[in-house]
Amino acid sequence: MADAGSLRTPIVAVLGHVDHGKTTLLDRVRGSAVQEGEAGAITQHIGATAVPLETISEMSGALVDPTDFDLPGLLFIDTPGHHSFTTLRSRGGALADIAVLVVDVNDGFQPQTEEAIDILRRTGTPFVVAANKVDTTPGWNPQEDAPIQQSYDAQSERARSRLDENLYELIGQLSDAGFSADFYWRVQNFQKNVGVVPLSAMTGEGVPDLLAVLMGLSQRYMKDEMAVDIAGPGRGTVLEVKEERGFGSTLDVVLYDGTVRTGDTVVVGGQDDPIVTEVRALLRPRPNAEMRTEKQFEKVEKLSAAAGVKIAAPDLDRAMAGAPVRVVRGDDEASVIEEVRQELARIEVQTADDGVVVKADTLGSLEAVANALEEAEIPILRAEVGDVAPRDVTVAETANEETHRVILGFNVDVLSAAEEDLEASDVRLFADDVIYQLVDEYEAYVDELERAQQETVLDNIHRPARFRILQDHTFRQNDPAVVGVEVVSGTVENNRNVVKFEDGGAKRVGGLSGIQNQGEDVDEAQAGERVSVAIDGPTVGRGIEEGDELWIDVPEKHAKILEQELSSEIRADELEALNAYLDIRRKREPFWGK
Repeated sequence: MADAGSLRTPIVAVLGHVDHGKTTLLDRVRGSAVQEGEAGAITQHIGATAVPLETISEMSGALVDPTDFDLPGLLFIDTPGHHSFTTLRSRGGALADIAVLVVDVNDGFQPQTEEAIDILRRTGTPFVVAANKVDTTPGWNPQEDAPIQQSYDAQSERARSRLDENLYELIGQLSDAGFSADFYWRVQNFQKNVGVVPLSAMTGEGVPDLLAVLMGLSQRYMKDEMAVDIAGPGRGTVLEVKEERGFGSTLDVVLYDGTVRTGDTVVVGGQDDPIVTEVRALLRPRPNAEMRTEKQFEKVEKLSAAAGVKIAAPDLDRAMAGAPVRVVRGDDEASVIEEVRQELARIEVQTADDGVVVKADTLGSLEAVANALEEAEIPILRAEVGDVAPRDVTVAETANEETHRVILGFNVDVLSAAEEDLEASDVRLFADDVIYQLVDEYEAYVDELERAQQETVLDNIHRPARFRILQDHTFRQNDPAVVGVEVVSGTVENNRNVVKFEDGGAKRVGGLSGIQNQGEDVDEAQAGERVSVAIDGPTVGRGIEEGDELWIDVPEKHAKILEQELSSEIRADELEALNAYLDIRRKREPFWGK
């Protein structure tokens, strides 16, 4: 067996759709671990919970034999949800070594499940599926904390078949998402297939299996990655930047490599440049943390990977969640700054001269939002980590296009000063904590704007229409000529010029000054309608005749807009009139209206 001291704890992230039981599952693991182990067996870290191998073995019973493992246990990241997952980066990927995707067995895939799956796929993170809430299966007889097969065998045939139906549906959804999946006990190769663990976070059924699968996967496939230089310089990722009474701005950090000590120089990713500062204090929660804030933490002199720790140091105001933290050893400060700079550059978002403003809670989620916008071909003017501030409104106002005078906020708050600025400006804010919903909301807004703009343009555009003067329907010969007509195609609108095509050329007849339908004045007449029209200019018998085919004239610029931009916005008979009108025009002038 390898030297256990040189192997770090695998880091586990729990993610899934809201209300599918992420928090309950984390609470169950913590609560069971506290009951099973000695009082001090489970260690509460900042943003993480360490569960040692011995405690996992006690919770899992026969499923985990501690002598088969040389990994020290599991470190669960506490901030549940895809939020923590997207945000946590290390070594250019996800901070978590392995993930648990929690899915409600009754609900199956939901929006945030899809999003979590996308992130898992993009980062290549191995994961298992916790098919949660088996205890809500009608007729289920709970077996507190039992391994799932033992619990399953104790159920009625009806309850088993109902659960099977849901589980196979879930396996089908995973397959649709491009993952080959099966019940974990049937999976031979976890690198090729996703293991599904049926469980209940409420009753603890199946939780032993989940822990056993996580330990087994880590031991079998990640042992090499877990071999770190514990004594080397610490490397970690910022979970959150928090104001802490008595300490100012602090960093909640997950350390995944090496050691950090009080007094160490550290380099942290900042909003402008990497921040170089000195660790004043390393803090972790006291066991059974007391309520008074200043007593909540205890100071430690050093901490080694993998662990969660709060770092108190000067100048952390502009540090970013999701950014790298590196300890400097010896005189390599310049190279560490460069390393942090390069890691931040890898996450830099491609910006354009015109586009939307994006704000996200962490670097990782900023990257995920930027990827989604790139796929949707939405340009970005500026993208930053942090809450929506007045300067974001100012920047958004500079966008040239109305559709770009927008701020997209992912999982962020709006500062009160920015709220006032938003109200006083024409900048629109879209905020959501599901990335694709944020993109969908924005796209729906753009569609609505474009439709409104097209309708406005359409209202001012002259459209062609063909109409024929009916025989024996001359009501007045001139000043103005009043005749009965039938509209053949298009819409005849009042106050438009009328032309007649002769020898391929358009001859102006006069101007339409009135339309009456059954004695009532109207503004327009559509294809198939018979109406009387007043035309200023011509005289019936000279200029126009009964039986003539006349057209509403269209300025060349209007024809071009209609054909190139608005052809999908007009009715089929109007399109027919437009095409016929263009054909006649272009017989004499091939490039007319192009």
